[in-house]
Amino acid sequence: MEDEYLRLQQGIHYRFSQVKHLTMALTHSSWANEQQDDSQDNERLEFLGDAVLELCVTEELFKRFPSAHEGQLTKIRSKLVKEKSLAAIAMELKLDEYLLLGRGEEAQGGRSRESLLADTVEAVIGAVFLDSDYITAKSFVLRLLDGKWPPNAEIESRKDYKSRLQERTQLLFKERPVYHLTGTSGPEHGKIFQVKIILPGGESFEEEGTSLKKAEQNSAKTALEYLKTNYE
Repeated sequence: MEDEYLRLQQGIHYRFSQVKHLTMALTHSSWANEQQDDSQDNERLEFLGDAVLELCVTEELFKRFPSAHEGQLTKIRSKLVKEKSLAAIAMELKLDEYLLLGRGEEAQGGRSRESLLADTVEAVIGAVFLDSDYITAKSFVLRLLDGKWPPNAEIESRKDYKSRLQERTQLLFKERPVYHLTGTSGPEHGKIFQVKIILPGGESFEEEGTSLKKAEQNSAKTALEYLKTNYE
């Protein structure tokens, strides 16, 4: 097993100072139950690794995409760390070949179960963190996610109209547009909102929507189209 772990460590590009951490990360609770040693399964490491993974990804997204808003960053993070994505990483690292599973779990196809594989990746991340430090663990996480980050162009295309308009008016006028709620109509369950937007240059546009946010977005879209036609 030591030789096999050596090959695994070479494959994941991390050499454990204490191999017991790696062993625990690969030990499913079904195996530990058969050995009557619940303290040696990977569930606690999974808990730790989940937190380390989220922090590493959040920090990297914050630095990598400075113009992305919170909603965009949250969606990207969710995609990167979702079960299916982590299970694919587990298969890339061939963690499925090293898992210690109980007989029942093995018979039920646990070695290829996405949830189990994703949990194992988180456990290995937790093991690396426990074996080293945050900086080393972050480098490990970034290696796992290499080539999986979305391109900047994709982030830019996801920006909402208000964000894009603000950037445009800051560039053209060094000021931001102003939004005014000018009125509402319709019953409470189907209210329509009217919003006027005033650009720094004095031009104004009014649009409506089924929520204040949608009305603002519609007004911003109209203003963007005007700027594109008259200032480009």
